[in-house]
Amino acid sequence: MSVIRIAMVEDDARLRCAISEVFSKEKDFECVGVFANGQTAIDEVPRLKPDVLIMDVNLPDISGVECVAQLAPQLPGTQIIMLTVFQDTDTIFNALGAGAHGYLVKPVMPAKLLEAVREIRAGGVPMSRTIARKVIDFFQQPPPRQHDIAPVEDVVLGKREQQVLDLLVQGYSYKEIGNELDIKVSTIGTHMQRIYSKLHVRSRREIIERYKR
Repeated sequence: MSVIRIAMVEDDARLRCAISEVFSKEKDFECVGVFANGQTAIDEVPRLKPDVLIMDVNLPDISGVECVAQLAPQLPGTQIIMLTVFQDTDTIFNALGAGAHGYLVKPVMPAKLLEAVREIRAGGVPMSRTIARKVIDFFQQPPPRQHDIAPVEDVVLGKREQQVLDLLVQGYSYKEIGNELDIKVSTIGTHMQRIYSKLHVRSRREIIERYKR
């Protein structure tokens, strides 16, 4: 039987212990690392190379979204599940855009958490129902009518939004944009949502295609 190696980043000590205990009782799981803050996870998780990383969003130092943005490129074989109370659209899409593969809303029953980890290892995309609904609703929004879309040259972007867009079109990742402009990945996500709205697009690909016209 193949063992699934788990790492977790969670600042709530009681929840860390509870989740660790859930996995310790299962023969097909091994908890290889448990971290209380983002920076320690960034320093240690790449060395551990877990199969699945469970990540909170609201950490005491670096946000979980920023952790994902830094860790995902270093861990191509690791599946990342966000486990958080946050359900706002910006956080959801920022996390998924940074490299998360699943998104669960606290509290989660132990059986559901085990099921989610097994599902993601099998190629699935575990999401709480409310999150899945928001993702589907976002992509099912009717596209804007062509005559409602202003030409790119007529769209007014803020200075920082323009800087983010220019780097995005050049192929920079969120992490690289953050390093170049000295801003947080979560802040980049906020700028991206505004750019989406102003350019009437719904994905990074559409932004690049429209901007390059």
